[in-house]
Amino acid sequence: MISEEEKEELKTELTKLEDEISTLRQVLAAKEKHLVEIKQKLGISLMNELKQNFSKSWHDMQTTSAYKKTHETLSHAGQKATAAISNVGTAISKKFGDMSYSIRHSISMPAMRNSPTFKSFEEKVETTVTSLKTKVGGTSHTGGSFEEVLSSTAHASAQSSLAGTRLPESEEELQC
Repeated sequence: MISEEEKEELKTELTKLEDEISTLRQVLAAKEKHLVEIKQKLGISLMNELKQNFSKSWHDMQTTSAYKKTHETLSHAGQKATAAISNVGTAISKKFGDMSYSIRHSISMPAMRNSPTFKSFEEKVETTVTSLKTKVGGTSHTGGSFEEVLSSTAHASAQSSLAGTRLPESEEELQC
């Protein structure tokens, strides 16, 4: 336990410290007020200070080794991603080119035409064409198999590439 005499000394010291803290706060407030007045006279605004602090912090951060390593890594990853996307685009373009070639030359490729995938595609196209003809209100020609349509399309494509971009205007032109 603390004696009465020690309690009185501690209370006196506490009061003294509280007074000093209060005085220091008043001095600090006066100095802050004086600082603001000087900055106003110099034309330094809060916004300018923030800009300067931000610029300095940004510069300091950019000079760190962690930032440099991260920047290099992300730059390298970006280059790799760009190259990969370019390769994918090239591959897709090549596939479309190959598909275009395959469709134009499919009549001379019976193995492809007899494949299950091609047969499934053929059935879907024939169903879609029949459905569209019914919905549009046209008459259904039973003589238009997928092979005939494909052949006439290839023929029309070859003619349009020779004679410009003219496409068949009627179903009779499609049937050739």
